[in-house]
Amino acid sequence: MPEPALTELLYGKGAHANSVACVEGLTAELAACQIEGFPHSIWQLVFHLNYWIEYDLKRIRGEHPLYPARADESWPCSPAPADDAKWKQEAARFTALLGEVAILANASSDKLQQEVEAMHPAYERQSSSVLAVLWQAVVHNSYHLAKSPCCDAPSGSGRRPAEAIPGSGRTTLPEHAVC
Repeated sequence: MPEPALTELLYGKGAHANSVACVEGLTAELAACQIEGFPHSIWQLVFHLNYWIEYDLKRIRGEHPLYPARADESWPCSPAPADDAKWKQEAARFTALLGEVAILANASSDKLQQEVEAMHPAYERQSSSVLAVLWQAVVHNSYHLAKSPCCDAPSGSGRRPAEAIPGSGRTTLPEHAVC
């Protein structure tokens, strides 16, 4: 049976922010900003989320991606993308990967219950299905986006501050942003 809750959480239903809306239309300059109280720039978060979503999708497809030797391998070295084109590429990749997750979330019960092989010795004793891996991806996404400046709003609405929303008429960043 399809899991519509997964798709709803990815695209902003309930208490979750719309993952795509959090990065849609941001410039490389905004994505690179370091904001006080947030350990990572939006660029770094999107890169990290893409890394793990792609890793899990490969596992679901039966590929054997290498588990990183160190956690920092899933984060970019720089808080800023090389240029606007690189940011746009990574943001588009994020949208496409979320689309793949949404398609899988609507797969048949048989597909969702398929076993997914562990790629790290620490997880070999745990059983994991496609559905379990998808839930982990959605929770990981929500965890990071909820702690990001792109989804932090003073009103607690779970949306980006108006200063960072393209087309909002406001082009300034919060005064504690360092770009």
